[in-house]
Amino acid sequence: MSHIFIEREIIGLRALGQEVVTFSARRPPENLPSELMRSEAASTIAIQADKGQVLRDNLNTLLKSPAGYLSSLRRASSTGERRVRSRVWQVFYLAEAARVYQEMREQGIRHLHAHFANNGADIARLVVELGRTIDGPDAGWSWSFTMHGSNEFEAVERYDLAAKVAAADGVACISDFTRSQLMRFTDPEEWGKLALVRMSVDTQRFSPPAADRSPTDPLRVLQVGRLVPEKGTPILIDALAALAREGIEVEARLVGDGPLRDSLAARVAAAGLSDQVEFVGVVGQDHILEHYHWANVFCLPSFQEGLPVVLMEAMATGLPVVTTRIAGIGELVVDGDNGRLLTPGRVDLVLDALRELATEPSLRVRMGDRGRATVASEFSLDSHAQRQYEFLQAVRKNP
Repeated sequence: MSHIFIEREIIGLRALGQEVVTFSARRPPENLPSELMRSEAASTIAIQADKGQVLRDNLNTLLKSPAGYLSSLRRASSTGERRVRSRVWQVFYLAEAARVYQEMREQGIRHLHAHFANNGADIARLVVELGRTIDGPDAGWSWSFTMHGSNEFEAVERYDLAAKVAAADGVACISDFTRSQLMRFTDPEEWGKLALVRMSVDTQRFSPPAADRSPTDPLRVLQVGRLVPEKGTPILIDALAALAREGIEVEARLVGDGPLRDSLAARVAAAGLSDQVEFVGVVGQDHILEHYHWANVFCLPSFQEGLPVVLMEAMATGLPVVTTRIAGIGELVVDGDNGRLLTPGRVDLVLDALRELATEPSLRVRMGDRGRATVASEFSLDSHAQRQYEFLQAVRKNP
């Protein structure tokens, strides 16, 4: 649910005439909440869904080239974090890689892109290792991955970041901040591989409501995201409670779910806000727009982020955003222009920003208009798809 931007990227690439075949390590969950997600899941090859096929593909790969398979096995068992468990998992990833390798060979595909630096990139690296070892260095095998951050930067060795950059043919970084952090851990000779490829939002679909938001409406605050510690939701709840004590009429919706839901609900109840704050739960893309249209302010007081797509969605719908000055967010939000960019962890600053937006409807409109203009010019689906297309064309060995 938090990876809708990958779906959009694929749609944009296909619109440009690029054929995209999708793989997933695991089988998608049942009861996906949008028709598009269900359609994409039906055509996605889930590697672990048929373990018998995984076994057959490994056997076929071994029989095709015993030396090549064993060479890749040695490489896998000596790759990654220097712990027994981590090295054993690399062997499991090789088994999954053999499944993808055989599928790609059958379909004539030679470039593989992973959207995170996690096990997806581990598998992709081993797929191309198999391809180059078995089919030869001139067979056109290549791979790339998207670097999001920021979790990976807290466990550089576990994610094997430097080695993945060295092995990859290109890395798409979602922000200048992400690119700069990756530069910290890689040899300057590899920096040329690091390209800025931002994420995007469909600004035709994510647009302001047909009728202008009423300036007389109470403050309606929306947060969209997982209910996890890094989102800073208790900061928002405390700020809402302070607004209510000041007599400012306020309502809020928290869209998403996660391990903190019960504790956050208890915090809301303790603050006497149970009638003002609604826990909406998970919402699919077919229905998320109605929540953006309901709100007149979007608030995401995160402690840790990459560059949240939900901020782009909110700004595209004409909402002023209140968020924190961390990671790459400053490349999207300009304080005082298209939103408020605050020091993280400060209830008082979130309170001040929400109070100002509650009492100055014209400021909400001005910031909302500026935010939509920012997203339309720099983070639209069309511009992003073209940039991703150009990136993939540049890094593929067999374009």
